[in-house]
Amino acid sequence: MSINVINITKEYGNQKALDAVSFNIDKGEVVGFLGPNGAGKSTMMKILTTYIKATDGTAIVNDYAVSKEVLNVQKSIGYLPEHNPLYIEMYVREYLEFNAEIYKIPKAEVEKIIDKTGLSSEANKKIGALSKGFRQRVGLASALLHDPEVLILDEPTTGLDPNQLIEIRALIKNLGQSKTVLLSTHIMQEVEAICDRVIIINKGKIVLDKKLIDLKKNARQIVAVEFDSSVEEIALMQIENVEKVENTSGFVYQVSFNSEKDMRSRVFDFAHDNGLKILQLQEKNTTLEKLFIELTSEK
Repeated sequence: MSINVINITKEYGNQKALDAVSFNIDKGEVVGFLGPNGAGKSTMMKILTTYIKATDGTAIVNDYAVSKEVLNVQKSIGYLPEHNPLYIEMYVREYLEFNAEIYKIPKAEVEKIIDKTGLSSEANKKIGALSKGFRQRVGLASALLHDPEVLILDEPTTGLDPNQLIEIRALIKNLGQSKTVLLSTHIMQEVEAICDRVIIINKGKIVLDKKLIDLKKNARQIVAVEFDSSVEEIALMQIENVEKVENTSGFVYQVSFNSEKDMRSRVFDFAHDNGLKILQLQEKNTTLEKLFIELTSEK
């Protein structure tokens, strides 16, 4: 097990940024860590990377306790913080070679990382002259230099253009085959494209921890339909694979199906068989984004 978090609590005065949070991440997993601003994502990442200490609880990274074996933890992780700290007066290659010396890594490895992160065309430029997207790449290259077993990435694709997004997503996905990756992001499509699993945190507590494949398997298919007259809900329940019917207003019904197939044709068949006209039909399937909003919105 690469990351083991047991009842981690972090308090700032009377406020709990994290409240008895627990989760495990196995080697080779790419896990999306989601939550609204202020939910505790960055706080957890800073604890796992030894930048700050927890108020209570235990965190173990690569069998090292983050509170006691700080240097061993730092050696075994690569960290890209949300606000990527770089020496902007240094050249890209110079900066990476400087970091390589700290880790006692041969300069030849620097060239490999430059190539892997798509920085070859920018290697002889000053970091201060780079776009935000390329600065993110420099930060990611620095995190990868010492070939860490665990990557902790806080908003790794901030500022990337669509082409860069595709390249960095592919890189992170590929890294996940041999490393453990924990990444935070606000972009749901990114999680669906990169991650095997998603953890959602809200107000310092975990509100969801599931594999994406299970989320997709259990996703509800919802069809909102408006007929030209009233329909008995019990009649709609007779449609194949219907698990719930709700009359939301007037002649509008929200029909939930337990099926991966597109069930709109069954609603059309129902209307035809019962002499009804469909005035509007809308698919409202449960997506990760909708689930995120549902779990983190103020109630």
